[in-house]
Amino acid sequence: MERTRAGAAVFLMLILGHLGNALEVPLDPKVLEELAQPPTITQQSPKDYIIDPRENIVIHCEAKGKPHPSFSWTRNGTHFDIDQDPKVTMRPRSGTLVVDISGEKAETYEGIYQCTARNKHGAAVSNNIIIRQSRSPLWSKERNEPIRVQEGEALVLHCRPPAGLPPPIIFWMDVNFQRLPQSSRVFQALNGDLYFSNVLTEDSRNDYICYARFPHTQTIQQKQPITLLVLNLDAFNETVAALFNETDFFSDGSAEERKPTFLIPSGSSSSKMVLRGQVLELECVTEGLPTPEVSWSKLSGEFPDKRTSIVTFQKILRIVNVSDADAGEYRCTAHNRLASIHHTIRVTVKAAPYWITTPRNLVLAPREKGQIICRASGTPKPTINWAMNGIPIENSPEDSNRKVEGDTIIFEEVQTGSSAVYQCNASNEYGYLLSNAFVNVLSETPRVLTPANQVYQVIRNNHALLDCSSFGSPIPKITWFKDSQSSTLEGDPYLLHENGTLEIYVAQALNSGKYICVARNTLGIAENHVYLEVKEPTRILKQPKYKVAQRNRNVVFECKVKHDPTLIPIMIWLKDNGELPDDERFLVDSDSLTITDVTENDAGTYTCIMNTTLDHDSASAELTVVEQPDPPTDLELTDMKPRSVQLTWIPGEEHNSPIHKFVIQYTDSLHDHGHWHNLTHVPGSKTTAHLELSPYVHYSFRVLALNAVGLSDPSNPSHMYKTNPAAPDENPSGVKGFGTEHDNLMILWKPMSGLQANGPGLQYKVMWRQKDVDKNWTSVTVANVSKFMVSGTPTFTPYEVKVQAINNNGIGPDPAVVTGHSGEDLPVQAPDSVQVLVLNSTLAEVHWEPVPPKTVRGHLKGYKVYYWLERSLHKHNSHRVEQQLLTFSGNKSHGMLPGLQPYSLYLFNVRVFNGKGEGPASSNLQFETPEGVPGRPSFLRITNSNLNNLTLEWGPPNDRNGHLTGYILKYQQVNNSNELGPMEELALPANKTSVTLPNLKYSTRYKFYFNAKTGQGAGPAITEEAVTIMDEAMPSRQADIATQGWFIGLMCAIALLILVLLIICFIKRNKGGKYPVKEKEDAHTDPEFQPMKEDDCTFGEYSDTEDHKPLKGSRTPSNGTVHRDSSDDSLVDYGGGDGQFNEDGSFIGQYSGKSSIRETAEAPSPVNTTAMNSFV
Repeated sequence: MERTRAGAAVFLMLILGHLGNALEVPLDPKVLEELAQPPTITQQSPKDYIIDPRENIVIHCEAKGKPHPSFSWTRNGTHFDIDQDPKVTMRPRSGTLVVDISGEKAETYEGIYQCTARNKHGAAVSNNIIIRQSRSPLWSKERNEPIRVQEGEALVLHCRPPAGLPPPIIFWMDVNFQRLPQSSRVFQALNGDLYFSNVLTEDSRNDYICYARFPHTQTIQQKQPITLLVLNLDAFNETVAALFNETDFFSDGSAEERKPTFLIPSGSSSSKMVLRGQVLELECVTEGLPTPEVSWSKLSGEFPDKRTSIVTFQKILRIVNVSDADAGEYRCTAHNRLASIHHTIRVTVKAAPYWITTPRNLVLAPREKGQIICRASGTPKPTINWAMNGIPIENSPEDSNRKVEGDTIIFEEVQTGSSAVYQCNASNEYGYLLSNAFVNVLSETPRVLTPANQVYQVIRNNHALLDCSSFGSPIPKITWFKDSQSSTLEGDPYLLHENGTLEIYVAQALNSGKYICVARNTLGIAENHVYLEVKEPTRILKQPKYKVAQRNRNVVFECKVKHDPTLIPIMIWLKDNGELPDDERFLVDSDSLTITDVTENDAGTYTCIMNTTLDHDSASAELTVVEQPDPPTDLELTDMKPRSVQLTWIPGEEHNSPIHKFVIQYTDSLHDHGHWHNLTHVPGSKTTAHLELSPYVHYSFRVLALNAVGLSDPSNPSHMYKTNPAAPDENPSGVKGFGTEHDNLMILWKPMSGLQANGPGLQYKVMWRQKDVDKNWTSVTVANVSKFMVSGTPTFTPYEVKVQAINNNGIGPDPAVVTGHSGEDLPVQAPDSVQVLVLNSTLAEVHWEPVPPKTVRGHLKGYKVYYWLERSLHKHNSHRVEQQLLTFSGNKSHGMLPGLQPYSLYLFNVRVFNGKGEGPASSNLQFETPEGVPGRPSFLRITNSNLNNLTLEWGPPNDRNGHLTGYILKYQQVNNSNELGPMEELALPANKTSVTLPNLKYSTRYKFYFNAKTGQGAGPAITEEAVTIMDEAMPSRQADIATQGWFIGLMCAIALLILVLLIICFIKRNKGGKYPVKEKEDAHTDPEFQPMKEDDCTFGEYSDTEDHKPLKGSRTPSNGTVHRDSSDDSLVDYGGGDGQFNEDGSFIGQYSGKSSIRETAEAPSPVNTTAMNSFV
């Protein structure tokens, strides 16, 4: 099935005639082969045919028709018998004549020729073709005398070329074939003459040559050179004197100025006629001194903008493709400084005949009517003459069904056999038009010319055009149907055109399907099927975005597209509307463009175009490539002063990222050679900076530019600028005074740099005095140091110190005073009034009286409390704890002692400390802590496991924290799914160390929680697990069942069922089915632990939640006691620590965590977990 977006390449379009029932002969070759058709001229030579006498003459005449026409010619109005002239031949199946002019003169065949193409249905004729031989005659021999002319006079050099056919093209050149220079003073007129408005002495030369080029023969004829001698007035006087024996013929030596004068056209007015469609050229040639300037205007309107030009130095006004509106009066104005003159040209526009309505072929069915219109216009109005088959219509046979009314022939109820070719001739004095139009009377049943089963594809929401090109006589009527519907397609959304095309203005998916086109006339019916497919539009969902990239980075433009899945998309990327560079750095993917190692040349606009066979979509984004700026150049120092200088520079290339600021750096070759330091910065809009300088520095400057990408490379350094030395502007910073021993004072400062020194000979004047005691300063001058030690000072005494800079040029400003202290010593007094307040069993608060400041003998740092556990108040806990220390910074008078041991005796003392160390301790005091809750029992174990009872043994807590008042035992069942049963609670006396629990359920797991308590409450619990022993009768009953015949048969049936399921799974798998397999299947090598799932024929992984599996992380020894190994869990462990109980003893927390008790003994459980978890 042929698929095409539009209609067939060749198809017949039905066109309604002026009376609504005429049609054109179809162009389809298959139809033409079957239809009768009068002749039609398809090619002919031009009316005015100029031939080259050196080549054979070819006069074209081609025609078509059915049957193929024969051809004949007339020459000068009489029959031209080709057979009688051996030099003339006619091409086969053609009317084209070929004249062999070898040995003959071409002018022999000049004349007026006309071709007639004829078949049994009529005759068509060509235009009158006038054959003329091209001519390029030689210039007549002549001798040109030299032309002498006075400077300033007007001059015309005549060309007068020989008359040629067609007329030659004129141009002036010198003997070296170089065009002579032309200007508003010297120029070539339309007639080919060379005009001088006024001559100058430099116009003198002997090679003014006029050339005539004959375009048809491509020959050039040359006139004899003309010699021009221009004489100034002095030379002219001498020439006249020699001729007439007179002297001083002209008294003045300069040329006399003249008003402008028209040379072409002459006078004040003229007229010109031009034909419509030709080129109008109006010329104004003037002379005068100075050279006149020429301008143009139209008195009756404006010049047509696009068709008007003024050429040849304003001398010629040219209007192309003249229309009637160009008629009117045109004014040429010439002026110089002496006067202004005008010339008016009255332009009239005439017109050779031109078509208003060209006669058209008429195809009619018998008894139909129609008309042929031949409407032409011209100035004057053309005369219309009709002919039939080349014979004037008045001389043709009478036909009652035909009537001629001026430019129209009307046909009424045409009959079979009345086909003919009619000629319309429209003529006036300026030319003629000749056109052939046939009337073809046909009787044809309808036929559809659109290819059958053609598929039209269109994008949704676009209009669809379904063609139904048809032919028939009478003209068939077209109707359309869709799919199997019986109603015709009329009205919204359908539009039926006159040529049979069905249009769907806004196509939707529901419009897809089969369409039936039916062509019907009185002679028959024909139909055709076409198909419409409405496709989804192509849309770019994610357009490329504007990118700014640094050089050498990568850039990705995304272009994600949605398109109809039945259309094949083609992605194209363009750069600046051209192809991408042929560079491997450009990587095109299905939905992206990646540019690696971006360069500046990659900047531009990138366009993503997604094409399908039906539509396309595009989106563009710009790439800007940036990098750090180029370094500034041309650094220059100006306005140089002792403490400042002006620095200017020229910025470097920004590279598409504006410069934010310029950084000015300096280096000091005197003090710090080779090291660059930032001095200041200025905004990026500035290219100058005023720099404040320091004395005694040898400056060199450089500038760096900063944009969004980064800093440029540094510029080349500026010239060195040296500043003179001066007294210091500042003093050392960081001055401090402190003691290193109890009897000294250390004065310390930050040494000044060479840049700060302002000159040579830098020294420091160190001054000090005891604060509030001494009035005078003690001083010493030092150099090349940054500290000075003062000895023999009293202990921890305040001093005022200052340091002043001095150099060879003077002293610095008055320095600031800093207060410091001489050295510290140990405190001499212990804190008084020390007391303690016990807040609870683990916290106490200590109070003291601060010591007097004078006794501190230094900076008070704070107080230290030393405390230690002397002994426990319980006879079982008598161990001693190491001394502990708490420090309280600042001038505090109390502090807390946390983390104490309950039910214990503590001792403590307090000391003050300064920067030197601690003072003496206060007297030791003691306090007791009250009881607290006890710690965990030291152990809990199950010593005897029976069928329905268990015995538990335990040890008292290691940390009793008071007098034990008893124990609390809680326990609960744990089922196979690790769910906990109801909690049982039992209170036990303090003197007991074991208990037996009766009436327990056999073969059941229990979890136990055990803790001790004092008068303050219960402590944390210890947990343990155990399982009661299985009933001894159960294994024997299981053995009895296994030996029963019914049980063996059941097992065999189950095994057979498993075998069948395996075979079915194997067959399905070989047929391409996919069966999920658990990720952990390979981890379990024992197939007994992988029960089969009947729903999907797969083996599940081993689950640790089977009903008969032991509690996670536990092992069951043979004696029924549950011990814990490295993966043992308990309620305490799962609780995340010690385990917590409410006041009523219930457990709080989740059943998760790790145990703190680890044992490695392990034995198999009495419960047969293997048998209970296997597939049975």
